[in-house]
Amino acid sequence: MMRKTFLLLAVLLIFLTSFSCSSSAPPSSAAPIKVGAIYNLTGAQAALDVPSANGAQLAIKQINAAGGVLGRTLELVLYDGKTDADTIRQAAAKLVEVDRVAALIGFSDTDQVLAAAPAVLKAGIPFVTSGASSPKLPAQVPGILFLACFGDNTQAAAGAEYAYNRLNARNVYLLVDSGMEYTRLLAGYFKESFLQLGGQILLEDSFSSGNQDFRLQIDKLKALTNPPDLLYIACGPQDAGLVIDLLAQAGFNQPAMGGDSFDSTQLTAVGGAAAEDTYCTTHGYLKMGSIRESTRTFVMDYRTMFGHDPENAFAGLGYDTVKLLADALRRAGTDQAHPLLAALAATQGLEGVTGTISYPSGSRIPSKSVTLLRVLAGQFTWAWEIAPNQVPVP
Repeated sequence: MMRKTFLLLAVLLIFLTSFSCSSSAPPSSAAPIKVGAIYNLTGAQAALDVPSANGAQLAIKQINAAGGVLGRTLELVLYDGKTDADTIRQAAAKLVEVDRVAALIGFSDTDQVLAAAPAVLKAGIPFVTSGASSPKLPAQVPGILFLACFGDNTQAAAGAEYAYNRLNARNVYLLVDSGMEYTRLLAGYFKESFLQLGGQILLEDSFSSGNQDFRLQIDKLKALTNPPDLLYIACGPQDAGLVIDLLAQAGFNQPAMGGDSFDSTQLTAVGGAAAEDTYCTTHGYLKMGSIRESTRTFVMDYRTMFGHDPENAFAGLGYDTVKLLADALRRAGTDQAHPLLAALAATQGLEGVTGTISYPSGSRIPSKSVTLLRVLAGQFTWAWEIAPNQVPVP
């Protein structure tokens, strides 16, 4: 009898212990939703990607403080792409195969998105790029890739319209870094738009990133019968200040213009006085002087978290990308890929720091306006905001 009683007590103890352990562990549905991110925290793209990563981390912090999404917190699994294609490929594979993230965000450059794409396509999960602006990307990464930013065709058309209609530029010198998909596309779309408006490209020339000898390009520019009204330079953030400074030293002090890669402190730090009166198309004016209350709130929150103001509009893009994904998760009701992809595609009227995000039917590029910034007294100032009338076909 005593033996049976002992056995019953032992079984009961095991049962109670098992019940206690299982009930104390969080249910699987309460596990964090992992969001993978690759940003180039080092290397040539760091001036754009560090602010983007900061913005993403701020959004994650705020969302979790407000209760998370679907009763779960968001966990940002962030890797440094090091502006290196092999590193990016390895990081993407690790995020989908080891970390098992629900979605991937990141990048401000088209070539780097394409380096990460094969691993993400294989996994079939959503991929939202915050700042890579090639309008060809959705077709190159079919079914899963969304842009949180406008396309290069849109910002190039906005730049051309501003140059022609507000700067009264009729003749342009076009210089392009031939080694980047972003710069080739940007220059091509600007040329198409400017010619359509009635402008003229006096001279089109190219260079390779990292080149510091522009004597050949400058000699050809000096040989022109008439000087250009505007210098349009399609290059990465690492070259913008240097190119403008070298052109100024050669005597070319006309206004210069570039794309969103110019929206970097490197432009003014390296270009110095030569960067004065330089224009760029970008994704917003993230300063306390903004007319948007949401932007001013973002600036204050960013300052509180990182100890300084947003470096450029790419901080807002990183922030908006996480907000976009969180909104889609809520509407999908799950972090499973197919419902989440459908929810992303159905996004309409999502108010962000860098504008309202809406995806037209059948498109994974949002309809957004373009901000023009101008360098005055060494600082980026707001110049204009525009939705271009005619946008080149991707």
